[in-house]
Amino acid sequence: MVIASVEAEPGVIRVAARSTARGARCPGCRGWSERVHGSYQRHPAHLPTAGKAVALALTVRRFLCGNRECPRRTFAEQVAGLTRPYAHRTERQRSTLARIALALAGRAGARLAHLLGMNAGRDTLLPLIRALPDPDRPTPRVLGVDDFAFRRGHTYGTILIDIDTHRPIDVLPDREAATLARWLADHPGVEVICRDRSTAYADGARAGAPNAEHCADRWHLFYNLVEAVEKTVIRHRALLPEPEPPDDRPAVTAEDVRAAASTARTTAAPRTSGRISDRTRERHQTIHELHHNGHSLRGIAAQLGLARNTVRRFLRA
Repeated sequence: MVIASVEAEPGVIRVAARSTARGARCPGCRGWSERVHGSYQRHPAHLPTAGKAVALALTVRRFLCGNRECPRRTFAEQVAGLTRPYAHRTERQRSTLARIALALAGRAGARLAHLLGMNAGRDTLLPLIRALPDPDRPTPRVLGVDDFAFRRGHTYGTILIDIDTHRPIDVLPDREAATLARWLADHPGVEVICRDRSTAYADGARAGAPNAEHCADRWHLFYNLVEAVEKTVIRHRALLPEPEPPDDRPAVTAEDVRAAASTARTTAAPRTSGRISDRTRERHQTIHELHHNGHSLRGIAAQLGLARNTVRRFLRA
């Protein structure tokens, strides 16, 4: 491409250019042609320079395709790195707007583009993000596998994460063992699988990557530890000693403690046994009230987000 002329006007720089290639390849049959059918001008939007807009007038030629079997009779030439078919922007402006859209998304990206001298709304920036190819991510050495809810209580999926980089790799449509096994078979090279104690994930990981080691991630370790400690404390709460009184209070004798304990056993209301028991007791009361008001098992399960077998067990309790 050669620049024929440059004219600087208030607020705009006008550039006239034309292609110097001898010919072009047909996009249909990839045949080479040097037979010129005609020419016309394109005006793709370009990046501003020195605070001024750039009005580009690019003269391109239309060639005749010499292949009689090709469905294209004529085709327009493209300037490599500058234009693409049917595009109203140059490649440099398109790539710049795509970077802005990736960083700021629609509304904020449109405001920044306007400040930089490029007219692009959010409806223009968002399709640029969708048109970008997916990044080529290598198979991770340590793969994290966990489930998440598309719709809590109804539809669940599986998210795969590269533990070394803490970045998501892929999203599976369900949490079945066969789906995970198929993904691992298509992406060999996983050495360690970090997962929860789900049986489906265990079976899928053994089937898809039989040589990989299995381990639990830190979150599930702490979560399981908290659950175990909470259940143990609730089960043996009666054996825990009472807290010692502050120093500013008078000392309590053993006889006073025995008398207070005897009074508490005979007169005090039963003490709640912890968070899990509170939730269980409230759920039991709610289910019995709904059932007393005429609601069916299916209706109670749908209203509370529980399984019917769970509702049935509460009603029998």
